[in-house]
Amino acid sequence: MTDTSAGPSLLGPAEVRQLADELDLRPTKQRGQNFVIDPNTVRRIVRESGVGADDVVVEVGPGLGSLTLALLEVVGRVVAIELDDVLAGRLPRTIAERAPGREDDVVVVLSDALRVTELPGPAPTALVANLPYNVSVPVLLHLLALLPSLERGLVMVQAEVADRLAARPGSKVYGVPSVKAAWFADVRRAGAIGRNVFWPAPNVDSGLVAWERRDPPLGPSGSPVEREAVFAVVDAAFAQRRKALRGALRALAPAEQVDAALAAAGVDPLARGESLVVEDFVAVAEALVGTGWSATARSGKARRAARDEGRDKAAQDKAAQDGAPQDKHSQEKSPGSPGEENA
Repeated sequence: MTDTSAGPSLLGPAEVRQLADELDLRPTKQRGQNFVIDPNTVRRIVRESGVGADDVVVEVGPGLGSLTLALLEVVGRVVAIELDDVLAGRLPRTIAERAPGREDDVVVVLSDALRVTELPGPAPTALVANLPYNVSVPVLLHLLALLPSLERGLVMVQAEVADRLAARPGSKVYGVPSVKAAWFADVRRAGAIGRNVFWPAPNVDSGLVAWERRDPPLGPSGSPVEREAVFAVVDAAFAQRRKALRGALRALAPAEQVDAALAAAGVDPLARGESLVVEDFVAVAEALVGTGWSATARSGKARRAARDEGRDKAAQDKAAQDGAPQDKHSQEKSPGSPGEENA
């Protein structure tokens, strides 16, 4: 980290519009282009994240640099993953202009976050980002799986998705994102973000989600259980929410194996996925593996249904219609990109 006599100069409404004009960006709600224009909001995100001077922070979708500059007030290094080549090309100059002396503390990676397989430099310790709303859950889970060095983080997502990520068993919105996020971390809602801090103002609400890494839950035997196996069980359990586990898991294995696994795991076969904690799913997965089942044998039907659940299709459709706020161009998921069901 380079010492400077003055901190970064953050972007306000006038500066954001000036940069947009320079780059010939015309943000529209239909294209999901909404830029953060309030310095207090990005400072709040950084403060709530709990990052400090020793952290190496991953940011996804830095866009014009509003959050990046706020991070540089506190942290030593930022690795910014940006899909748009115009925005990625402008960001280093923005840092040089508004945070002189900190240019070497920001590394821009031109890539789709869902296709990133490694990052340059020291291992990152935190994720702080205004995630692309149309792929927020897959991006979060992909980075949690890819970067075990990430200890904590805070992300801004669409309010509906924030509720799902932090949901607890028994909630109407508890589902695939809730369980998979809980496998990696302790997750909590960290507040709401008003619409007036974006330009143009969107028609959807935003929420903050904070998390702290935890060790993956062990099976009842005390041994680790492969994430792929656990997530396969999660996907199947929520593929048909109204089905009891005994029926839902038959998409994975024959009835005899399912019955034996549920009995061994001590899980009620008539329970539904929405009533189980992540440790229950781990126990069922371990028991299924013990019957000779393999996660690679999961059915195409369960995979397709789980993919629809995991991507929060309803929330994404609403975001596309109303214009979900992002401080960047939307990162579009390409066919074959790692999704939530296999993150």
